[in-house]
Amino acid sequence: MTAFTASVCLFCGARAGHDPRLAEIARETGAMLARENWRLVYGAGDVGLMGAVAQATQAAGGQTFGVIPQHLMRREVARRDLSTLVVTETMHERKKVMFTNSDAIVVLPGGAGTLDEFFEVLTWAQIGLHRKPVFLLDVQGFWQPLLALIDHVVEQGFAEPSLRSLFTAASDIPTLAQVLRSQLATS
Repeated sequence: MTAFTASVCLFCGARAGHDPRLAEIARETGAMLARENWRLVYGAGDVGLMGAVAQATQAAGGQTFGVIPQHLMRREVARRDLSTLVVTETMHERKKVMFTNSDAIVVLPGGAGTLDEFFEVLTWAQIGLHRKPVFLLDVQGFWQPLLALIDHVVEQGFAEPSLRSLFTAASDIPTLAQVLRSQLATS
């Protein structure tokens, strides 16, 4: 197995959602990570978009680093054939281990857990705790309502305009790969 050149933390849904194209996008993202020789760091589940991205990363020969809290081992069907599997006590510890073991963060479509993960790393960047690049994969405009909300928060004076500079929205996987490549080369 080839040594990876960087680790990309991927936050996404433990559900597949209603649009079957999102699972395909998750698989394409996993394959892209493997092609770029970037290790996938993710929530260790084998369900939803999470499972699709991990399966595709492994099928393409990529390395996988999964982190899951004990209480979700059954619910998220912990994938046990990962390059590395870490079982934590809490959700907070899970996020910390994922973040610590990554060079960049990518957020695919997901629900409340994905939003929690995105806003935690965004808040950490806002208060100066890290400078890791953060990306939203805004396929099919999925994150447009979130981007509008963030703009609204800035317009209403609850955040500085610089908040928008703490993450990058990419509309497709080739663009994501290009900006990730560029950011990882400079970090």
